[in-house]
Amino acid sequence: MSYTVEWSEPAENELATAWVAASDRGAVASAAHDIEHRLRLDPKNTGESRSSHLSRVVLWSPLGAWFEIIEDDKKVRILSVWSIP
Repeated sequence: MSYTVEWSEPAENELATAWVAASDRGAVASAAHDIEHRLRLDPKNTGESRSSHLSRVVLWSPLGAWFEIIEDDKKVRILSVWSIP
């Protein structure tokens, strides 16, 4: 079963900032797409857990993302995105 992926407004803004600042904008766009795809298919096994098993962080160069899983609704909400070297 797949999950619906939602981007919070702050995460969308952070992604836009990372994209504008990137020397390789294609890599940022590709990483965002890949992260979203993985989260849609298998969020519980993507990245590492943080404060709970439903709050996780994924690093997919050149981006990192913090997300939460809302299991009852089969949703994933991306809360924050940042550039990684």
